[in-house]
Amino acid sequence: MARPRKPLLSRERIVETASALVDAEGLDAVSTRRLAAELGVSGPSLYNHFRNKDEILDAVADAVSARVDLSMFDEDDGRDWRTALHDWAVSYRAALSAHPNTVPVLARGPGRRPAGLKVADAVFGAMVRAGWPPAHATRIGALMRYFITGSALGSFARGFVDDATAYDPADYPHLGQAHLLADRQEQVDQGAFETGLEALLDGLALQYETVRPGATLRPAPKRP
Repeated sequence: MARPRKPLLSRERIVETASALVDAEGLDAVSTRRLAAELGVSGPSLYNHFRNKDEILDAVADAVSARVDLSMFDEDDGRDWRTALHDWAVSYRAALSAHPNTVPVLARGPGRRPAGLKVADAVFGAMVRAGWPPAHATRIGALMRYFITGSALGSFARGFVDDATAYDPADYPHLGQAHLLADRQEQVDQGAFETGLEALLDGLALQYETVRPGATLRPAPKRP
């Protein structure tokens, strides 16, 4: 029996093709008609694998989540909670930065996406094992998602043009070097992420000393 000229349609092929479209052209480029044309199949055949476009985009986003390293949260890994959060955040941002057009979907939360739920479960479980109360562990998971997805959503450095005449010192006396930022995107954006991450973890470390089991709660500072 002769082999088919084209590989049989599968969820994996659909997600791979949709991911390439999202990376190249953005979320709006994905439609069942466009995907069917790219795959060389009829539109209705896609519905044997996905009910609609939203399910396809969810699968694309979940494929990104599946690339995030979670090994630092294994019970036998040995990293303390702060180091684990740091290393995970770096891995998570790297995955998102490689596919920035998927970030708006990921920012909505995991929903029913298996890989996204594994990420949330791993973070929460590790924080609770480290001694964080469940309510605080939930907030940490939310805080980290806000920070990481926000950092991957766009580039601060590329928000400035590389034209030195665009920033008249008479109007913007402190932006004399702003036109150089675009050429230093990776250095600026990565540095900002690391600075923010360390500040965030420093703050959490202070909170940890007050909420971990056996800690003596310090009174909140009085407001002036």
